[in-house]
Amino acid sequence: MKANYHTHTARCGHAEGTDEEYVLAALSQGFDELGFSDHMPWPYASGYAHPHVRMHVSQMEEYLKSIRALQAQYKDRIRIRVGFECEYFEDYIGWLEDVAHEHALDYLILGNHYEHSDETGMYFGSARTPGELRRYVESTVRGIETGLFAYLAHPDLFMRSYPRFDENCRAAARDLCQACKEKAMPMEYNVHDRFISYFTHRKSYPHPEFFEIVRQEGVQVIIGLDAHEPRELSVPDQWNLATQELFSFGALHIDHIGMRGFAGKKA
Repeated sequence: MKANYHTHTARCGHAEGTDEEYVLAALSQGFDELGFSDHMPWPYASGYAHPHVRMHVSQMEEYLKSIRALQAQYKDRIRIRVGFECEYFEDYIGWLEDVAHEHALDYLILGNHYEHSDETGMYFGSARTPGELRRYVESTVRGIETGLFAYLAHPDLFMRSYPRFDENCRAAARDLCQACKEKAMPMEYNVHDRFISYFTHRKSYPHPEFFEIVRQEGVQVIIGLDAHEPRELSVPDQWNLATQELFSFGALHIDHIGMRGFAGKKA
């Protein structure tokens, strides 16, 4: 089975292409399943909205309607799933669970970019000190412990800015692995940063030393394209490279996830 569950849309303000173009790109490469998981629009109490990070909460209904129309249109050619990529924002977790059930989302993924809120919190991709790294780990572990999420996206996000992979990073990797194992939660082998490195010149994730610890700890991994443009689905280079790099993971490299299935009222 060939599946990608980390797909964005232009609504987030830093992606491009129509929703259908992503579907057609996935079809061109023989994907069996495509999951849309655009950035969750949070209902900030202050009314704050960040136009370059996520859609506004008022766009949620249209997003879901669009993806479900594509589900019906392409049902005989590809399975399309719909969810969101979310941070662990403690103040909004109850709201998130309500929304997931109200809209019968297929799944949620934990992409923990910010601490507390992107309105005031630090961006974890800018972590440069052991203290900032610990804040990322502690917040992410709390998100894992909610049991709401299908997998942990770009778990090594902190390597966007952290100076070198040191003992603090090794400890962080082990703590994240332990939390994921306790919830039987896979980690994502995210190749988006590598795809765009030709213009960012950034070497961050997937980090080989981080994922060697993941392999040793026995945590399942799944490839995530984290597509922000249809070309990330239609150009096979990064997918093929990631498949080769995960060869040593054996059965720990999984090719699909079970759907959380939030249909009906919250339990």
